[in-house]
Amino acid sequence: MAIVQGTQSVSRALTVLRAIAGTREAGMTLGKLTALTGLNKPTAHRLLQVLVLEGMVEKDQQLQRYFLGPECHVLGVIASKRFGITKLAEGIVTGVAQFCGDTAFLSITHGSESICVLREDGDYPLKTHALQPGTRHPLGIVAGGLSILAEFTDDEVERCLKVNEELLSKNYSQFSTELLRKEVKATRERGYAVNQGLLVPGSWAIAVPVYGAHREIAGALGIAAVESRLQQERQDELIPKLKQAAKRLEELLLQSERASA
Repeated sequence: MAIVQGTQSVSRALTVLRAIAGTREAGMTLGKLTALTGLNKPTAHRLLQVLVLEGMVEKDQQLQRYFLGPECHVLGVIASKRFGITKLAEGIVTGVAQFCGDTAFLSITHGSESICVLREDGDYPLKTHALQPGTRHPLGIVAGGLSILAEFTDDEVERCLKVNEELLSKNYSQFSTELLRKEVKATRERGYAVNQGLLVPGSWAIAVPVYGAHREIAGALGIAAVESRLQQERQDELIPKLKQAAKRLEELLLQSERASA
């Protein structure tokens, strides 16, 4: 029983960290944390106290908000040596945001999820905020995750959908495994992924896959914008440039791999 309880505590602590990470620089109040995670207030407060003590979380006493702490930064720096795509992609994501004027993003895959790890806003004043660094969804829900999922084999797609079936039913009622199968098929035929506001009405996105040095799927590069900014004519204009940017990132990944060999 003690092992189960210990495991549950670790899982809850990680849930807290992910929730705080999703707020970026805004920080999170205890009340918002409990609402977002489903944890009761005493449990959430106890976990926060331990995380603060360990340096994983910092509390701003004046704002009464919690932020990721210095130990998270240290772990992130160490992990980035392995997951180098984020550092290599910074300039490319910025370049995409500059040429499109909207929001550019990079997503990576983790198990059956996609995680946004980079976001850069262009100069167009009206933006969509559906995707932030740290935001994670089951593969197929957002354009980046759909782009990744469509690169899987049919058997891999089915295994992923099976893993996420309960989560889709619980938290993504507008989606279904059958809908995602159709979206995968359409993505393969089109040559890129499109999310037409299925998750957040009015928030559209397009994305293309990025391959690593060994031709493994490394992530997805995409553009998010309000609906009026991503109609078919503009998709046709942006996709060739987005694919060129993805190709440049793939070249950087290959160069980095060769340099470290």
